[in-house]
Amino acid sequence: MPSTFPTAPRSVLGYDSDEVDRFLEDARRAYTANDSAPGIEAAKIRATAFSMKKGGYSTVHVDAALERLEDAFAAREREREISDVGQKAWYAEARGKASDVVARLGRPDGQRFHRVSFLTTGYHPKDVDAFSRRLHGYFKDGKPLSLTEVRSVVFRPKHGGYREAQVDALLDAVVEVMLAVR
Repeated sequence: MPSTFPTAPRSVLGYDSDEVDRFLEDARRAYTANDSAPGIEAAKIRATAFSMKKGGYSTVHVDAALERLEDAFAAREREREISDVGQKAWYAEARGKASDVVARLGRPDGQRFHRVSFLTTGYHPKDVDAFSRRLHGYFKDGKPLSLTEVRSVVFRPKHGGYREAQVDALLDAVVEVMLAVR
């Protein structure tokens, strides 16, 4: 039986192919459904994680497909929301979210997010602050930055670093805003 994605070599970890196939089938059903019942949404796709197993699906190929799937769901959600509340209200909400993001990004280096205790590992503040300056340039000055860069950014761990959940929530908000204005 042909596989959906290329597989990793038997000795290399990849995504569990059964989990990926089940998720994609659920996503396909949700996307083709004619109603707007909640099920799979762009945010859920962004937060999806799969178990790893040797010889599983290539992570690069699955991640790229998930990005495209998230884009498709976000576009559909945007159209539904615009038809429900109107374009002005929808863009006002997107502008409000962008304003919140810019306010957080405008904080001084080392103070953008809460820190975890020195016994706990968080994201390295220097890495996060450097990327935050890039994000700030995107929002304030229109400097180029792709969704893929935001989705795939990786920060080094550091004891006493920034609280990961806060940084991740901001990155999710950035992705939502970027998808909103596409």
